[in-house]
Amino acid sequence: MSYIADTSAQDTQIEKPRSLNKMIIFSFSTILTVIVSYFFILPSVVNWTKGTSAVHKDKLNIAAVKQGLFIRDLSVQGKVIAARRPILYSPAQGTVTYLVEAGDSVVTQQTIAIIDSPELKSEYNQQIANLTRLKNQLEREKIQVKKSNLEQENQIGQAQVALNAAKREMRRSGEAMKNKIISDIDYQKAKDDLQNAKREYEHAVKEVALIKESQKFEIKTREFELHSQQVKVTELKRQVDGLKITSPVTGLVGNLSTQQKNSVAKNQALLSIVDLSEYELEVQIPESYADDLALGMEAEITLNQSLYQGELVAISPEIVQGRVQGKIRFTDKSLTGLRQNQRLTTRVILERKNNIQYLPRGQFLKTYNGQFAYVVSDNSAVKTPIKIGSRSLGKVEVISGLKTGDTVVISDSDIFKDAPSVRILK
Repeated sequence: MSYIADTSAQDTQIEKPRSLNKMIIFSFSTILTVIVSYFFILPSVVNWTKGTSAVHKDKLNIAAVKQGLFIRDLSVQGKVIAARRPILYSPAQGTVTYLVEAGDSVVTQQTIAIIDSPELKSEYNQQIANLTRLKNQLEREKIQVKKSNLEQENQIGQAQVALNAAKREMRRSGEAMKNKIISDIDYQKAKDDLQNAKREYEHAVKEVALIKESQKFEIKTREFELHSQQVKVTELKRQVDGLKITSPVTGLVGNLSTQQKNSVAKNQALLSIVDLSEYELEVQIPESYADDLALGMEAEITLNQSLYQGELVAISPEIVQGRVQGKIRFTDKSLTGLRQNQRLTTRVILERKNNIQYLPRGQFLKTYNGQFAYVVSDNSAVKTPIKIGSRSLGKVEVISGLKTGDTVVISDSDIFKDAPSVRILK
């Protein structure tokens, strides 16, 4: 078997030329790397060499300083309570009969219970009889006065007649004395008779005046006794009428304090009524706001996603467990749909200021307690000392360090790690 020799010994290796496409790709990659390094790596290196960090803008919450109305307020939870919850008491000792049950609806002046008090009714009847007796005595006294007046008029009339007769006798004696018809003794007797008649008449007039004055005093005394007895009877009648216990307000009957037909003492509690026409909010306010509270402060109450106006009407003088109790009354009298002990969110307006610089409230206050803030300018945030004033639920007052229009990082400043300047990346 024979073999044919190959021609590999005659081959010569030829060097292949470089591909043009590979050179183009390499050049493009180099240029792209330079561009990326310039815009992304180089700034980071420069910032690192300068000691400046960088934070992406998406991680920050930035707001502008504004100027206008600033409201300082606080938010508290309130419990709905009835503004009027009267408790009714027994006006006298007796037996109680309830006409309603706990939870029943009642209206004003509706009779809800009756007290059977035989002692009070007996005393009332006795005083009425005494009043009738005093009325009769007064009428009898008036009749006696009229009768006495007739006798006194007759007495004065008799004295007047006697005086007139003495005057005539004195004139006759005087004429006779001129003519020397009578003796001097008879003339002097006539003169004495005239004086005696005058004295009797004057005495009668004074006596009648004194008797009339005494009669007026007696009549006035009788009238005073009658009036005093009338006042006593009126008061007893009020107490007797009060044995019918009526509701002072429109609302619901609360708990009954005793059992049906039980004996009750005077001034013993019988039942309570919850007035449904007027509500208040009982709120617990933190102690730190106690000195800022004042009666009449405005309040906004949230109910069913709607705001209703209220007014702070009471503030407790004592602090219990770090809180001050207050009461807020609804100013809208037509408000309905509330329930006893319902929980509502309330916003109390502590202060209103006009033309004030302010910022939205944010986490930046916790980092430096409102003493520093990062002001954004030319893609960088610079740590700036500021002074914060009043704080509300959504805003803080800016006293100094910032001006209207400045943009400030209001989110958590811990991300900056207390750097004096931070670059903000978009």
